[in-house]
Amino acid sequence: MPISALRPAALLVLASLLSLAGCSFAPRVQAPEAVTALPEAYAALDTLAAYAPETWWSAYNDPVLDAVLDSVRASNLDLAEAVARVEEVAALYRIQRSGLFPTLEASANVSRQDQPIDAGFGGVPIPGLGGDGDAPDRFDFTQYTTGLALAYEIDFWGRVRNDTKAAVRDVVAAEADLRTAELTVLAQSITTYFDIVDLRTRIALTVETIDVLAERVERTQERYDRGLVTSFELYSVLQTFRNAQSGLPLLEGTLANAEGRLAVLMGRYAGTIDAVLGDTLAPQLALTPIPAGLPSELLVQRPDVLAALQRMEAARLRVGARRAELFPRLTLSGSIGTQSNDVENVLNFDRWVLSLASGLAAPIFQGGRLRANVSAAEARYAQTAAAYARAVLTAYQEVDGALQVFEEGRQRYLFLDEQRAEAQATADLQASRFERGVGTYLDYLDALSNLLTVETTLVGAARDVALARLDVHRALGGGWTPTPPTTEVVLISETTD
Repeated sequence: MPISALRPAALLVLASLLSLAGCSFAPRVQAPEAVTALPEAYAALDTLAAYAPETWWSAYNDPVLDAVLDSVRASNLDLAEAVARVEEVAALYRIQRSGLFPTLEASANVSRQDQPIDAGFGGVPIPGLGGDGDAPDRFDFTQYTTGLALAYEIDFWGRVRNDTKAAVRDVVAAEADLRTAELTVLAQSITTYFDIVDLRTRIALTVETIDVLAERVERTQERYDRGLVTSFELYSVLQTFRNAQSGLPLLEGTLANAEGRLAVLMGRYAGTIDAVLGDTLAPQLALTPIPAGLPSELLVQRPDVLAALQRMEAARLRVGARRAELFPRLTLSGSIGTQSNDVENVLNFDRWVLSLASGLAAPIFQGGRLRANVSAAEARYAQTAAAYARAVLTAYQEVDGALQVFEEGRQRYLFLDEQRAEAQATADLQASRFERGVGTYLDYLDALSNLLTVETTLVGAARDVALARLDVHRALGGGWTPTPPTTEVVLISETTD
């Protein structure tokens, strides 16, 4: 019977079922209390300025650092792994989405049967056949068939649709995880880079300090030989010199380790990044305040918060999918093709065959498995809601704390910079007094040694300020760059059931 011969009433029933396939048992959208009670401003900062995360590392104004980060973004293996994870989740989404569409399969079969005539019907001989005159004693035939088979489940209760929407959220969350991984890797690279800058400067200052102390030991030894100083003073100066000497190998070993870590972040072997770093590293210290924007911007600005939101929404939708499994499933199937006993007529469409069927399957008893699935889905939804609330609270706390640490580190650096200026002035004064013959060379060496000590402390303070600024950017989602997702991004506020 051709499809056009179906009764109009049956078609009307089918159309009605398809039009009703819009139910959803997912819980209503409800933001956690931690999100609805988010403060309007950070406690450690009063600013209304906008935050521009796309250019967050430009404040260091360092071409070498820019080159390092370009290499990291291109070759880092953690990022490559995260990209592949996004591709996997996107493929899983396409697998899940396929359930929204009918399945269509083509087939071509040939079968041959050859058996005795009297082997049929339990082996009882058929009167008039088999063994009488010219009647055949065997039965054989070959059959050729072609066909198209279609199957479709009407998603009346929204099970497949909710699972598909949840898979979309999984993709968005995976893309946010990728941006989180990029932010983490860039932050690690910048931290390691500033470790290298700090260590190289410390090594240079230590070498200079050792030279000054060596001369100080020599002068003190001469004064001791002439009986002008005690052995205690000589041994004290010598001990300071030995401490400076012993610290140099430790700094050099730490520098080699930091350069090796940076090489791994750049996707290279240790000892192969000298061409990128060069001999001179001079990042500029940014002491200007950071416009942190509003706390509410963290909900879309920080990729980890966005990922937590999408996972909560995916869990909510999967509750609806699991609830839908408690209700009957309505499936439609059909096939159309040709059938012939000879291969020449297998493609003759006058020999078409048609089969249509529908089925309704309702769960009656499965030992509580389906309801346990619902309970598990509801528990996962509660877990992801708590994780989302924790992510929002953590994000706010990290930004507020990082802003305060940056401000305190900035003030400390300014104080130490004033101390360095005073130590420099003292060293210049002692040099001038020595040149005029009113001061001793030992006083100049002591002032110079004190200046180098203050400069070493100032170098550490500069590193602390740079990393404190990095912590602020990282807490704000500083590595976040808006990129078009592979699928439609649906925020929780846009969800309708």
